Amino acid sequence: MQQTFYKYQGTGNDFVMIDNRQQTFDKNDTKRVKFLCDRRFGIGADGLILLENHPEYDFKMVYYNADGNESSMCGNGGRCLVAFAKQLGVIKDQAVFEAIDGLHHAEVNGDIVKLQMLDVNTVENHKTHVFLNTGSPHHVQFENKIEDFNIKSKGAEIRYGAPYNEAGSNVNFVKKQSDDAFKVRTYERGVEDETLSCGTGVTAVAIAMHYIGETEKNHVTLNVEGGKLEVCFDADNNTYTNVWLIGLATFVFKGTI
Repeated sequence: MQQTFYKYQGTGNDFVMIDNRQQTFDKNDTKRVKFLCDRRFGIGADGLILLENHPEYDFKMVYYNADGNESSMCGNGGRCLVAFAKQLGVIKDQAVFEAIDGLHHAEVNGDIVKLQMLDVNTVENHKTHVFLNTGSPHHVQFENKIEDFNIKSKGAEIRYGAPYNEAGSNVNFVKKQSDDAFKVRTYERGVEDETLSCGTGVTAVAIAMHYIGETEKNHVTLNVEGGKLEVCFDADNNTYTNVWLIGLATFVFKGTI
C-alpha cells in the first residue's frame, strides 16, 4: 500500500504530514507510525501528524510521537500543520482547529506561523527547576554549560526519574543570554532524545523565566538548536493568557512510501 506524505519542519523539529480527511490512515497501527518516523528505514521525523475534518472548525490535529504513540500537544507540529492546511487549501491566512489539548487559533504570514497556546494557570517553582504544562508537561532548569552538555543522558535521567516516573516529562535546559533572550535545548519524551526545537518547550521556558523573575518582558526570544522562536503572552497575578508561539514553518518535500 502506498502512502502519500508531506514533510514539514519548524526550526528543525520535523514532521510527516498526512491528509487524513478521507479517514484512510489506520490510526491504531502504531508500528506503521513508528516506521514512517524512522530516520533509517522510513521517512524520518520527530513525529507524525494527521490532518482530519472537524464538524465545527477548520480541521482536527492528531499527533503521534516518533515512538508510534499518540501524544500530548506539539507546538511546532501545530504550526507546521497550519502551514500544511494552507498548502492543501483548507484555510487561507487564519485557522481555528482542535488538538488533543483543546482549540487553537493560528495566523499565517508567509513562512511565519503564529499559534495560540493554552493559558497557563499553574507554575510550580521548585529549588532546582520549574514545572508547568503548556499542552505537554515540561521540566525547566538552568544549565550554564549548555553548549557541550549531554542532553540525552541527563534529559533521560530526569524524564524517567521521580516525580515523573512512567508518565514522564519533557526536559528543557536553559541558559540566559539577555533580558529577553534564552538559549534552550530540549529532551523530548516519545522521541527519547534531544530535538532541534520544541514548541511547547520554549513556551514553557518563556513563561517559567517570567514567573521566577529572570525576565520582565512578555515577548521573549528562544534560541534553539534549529533556529529562533518567539513567545509572547499577557501575565496577570501569575496567570498567563493570550500565549502565542511564533516562528518559521517550512514545507520540505512531498513523496510516496
